[in-house]
Amino acid sequence: MTLSWIARLLQFSRDGDTFVVPQPPSGVGDRLFGGLIAAQALAAAGATVEEAKHPQSLHLYFVRGGDYGVDVVLEVERIRDGRSFDTRRVTATQRGATILEMIASFHVPEPAQDWHPVTEPGVEFEAAVPKTPAIAFADCFDIRTRPDDDSAFAIPPFWARSRTDIEDDPLIRACTLTYLSDIGPVPVAGPPGSDIDDPTSFAASLDHAVWFHRPYVPTAWHRYEVRSLNNSDSRGLVVGSLYDAAGTLIASTTQEALWRV
Repeated sequence: MTLSWIARLLQFSRDGDTFVVPQPPSGVGDRLFGGLIAAQALAAAGATVEEAKHPQSLHLYFVRGGDYGVDVVLEVERIRDGRSFDTRRVTATQRGATILEMIASFHVPEPAQDWHPVTEPGVEFEAAVPKTPAIAFADCFDIRTRPDDDSAFAIPPFWARSRTDIEDDPLIRACTLTYLSDIGPVPVAGPPGSDIDDPTSFAASLDHAVWFHRPYVPTAWHRYEVRSLNNSDSRGLVVGSLYDAAGTLIASTTQEALWRV
């Protein structure tokens, strides 16, 4: 069986609750894509949890930039095993230095009231145009952005779907969503008038969180909305929402980014 692009990125060697995952030989710039390390850390945490419990949320800090072509070691700590929830801490290191710290929670699905507020889309699918961002880590997705997005990135709101099938596995699909969720927040987190393409500015993710509300189908079109909440102290805070084509809220995100202009 041929593995999907995300499943290939989640292949580990394992010794107890220690996981080692090789990194791609190259990417964009010198730093590993944060969404990749976040997805790998979630996968390692999920490998220590029974299959009946699905990802509920994750909260992480990008402690320092990672390098392409260098193995990442993921140490999973079993914080709690409960009847309904399990909690895991993951520390990701390269060359003995910590690059990411994550806390992830897993939950047995429960029947309950299902509700979320209805919101108007920032861009309708019919109005969005195909775009190929000049960033290698986004090439596994079809992306449609606003016609006026002329940046090298994909700036939300945008529509996205996986170009190829993803395994029908809740953990792998949550890892795919986690990977996607880190495409877009940094440009939105910039202060008014900032330009992500300006070579004199510097921007980097500081922390990131995802709440998984409903099942995610990676090959279906989803709309990612991200809005700015604050800029101060060279930091920008944004909140994101991922919707399916019917307008159902699939996941929520937050991220704070360092922005020096």
